[in-house]
Amino acid sequence: MIQKSDVEARFNQARKVQESLLKDADIIKRMSEIVADGLRKGNKVLFFGNGGSAADAQHLACELAGRFYLDRPSLPALALSVNTSSLTAIGNDFGFQKVFSRQIEGIGSAGDVAVAISTSGNSPNVIEAVKTAKSMGIITLGFTGQTGGELKDLVDECLIVATDETPRVQEGHILAGHIICELAERELFGKASPQE
Repeated sequence: MIQKSDVEARFNQARKVQESLLKDADIIKRMSEIVADGLRKGNKVLFFGNGGSAADAQHLACELAGRFYLDRPSLPALALSVNTSSLTAIGNDFGFQKVFSRQIEGIGSAGDVAVAISTSGNSPNVIEAVKTAKSMGIITLGFTGQTGGELKDLVDECLIVATDETPRVQEGHILAGHIICELAERELFGKASPQE
């Protein structure tokens, strides 16, 4: 039988993870500045990940392409997991490890920002995409969990949500991603968020 204490325990876990992210405020600030600077210079932000991280990539891309708080021009942000024809063609012809790196080869440019999302930090296709991005002069940001995996040592900036509970890692990623989108939007368009 499900107990009220089961619900409360999950809220308490989530609260502890969110509070732990305060120690990473400088990392989130730098990531926000990198995204804002890239967009200011006319570059793109490319988000990618697998499963729940693919959903997070799509969510964050739409916050920039659509709007976060402010009515403003659309910003060039893409999630590389949404084109099923590309994913299946590349996966079939080149292998699943290439589904993101091949797209980056085609649409990425030096100065773009690649945001790699992997709760383990060890997803082979995410790692491959980061290596490709770096070879092209693309700035790389990582969102990961646990101890950071291989991803933490590859990217220019890495946010590690230090828990092995995948749902809590993903919740931390969305919280940080929302903050980055909000601060980048505010930096570019010079208006305060409605809550301030």
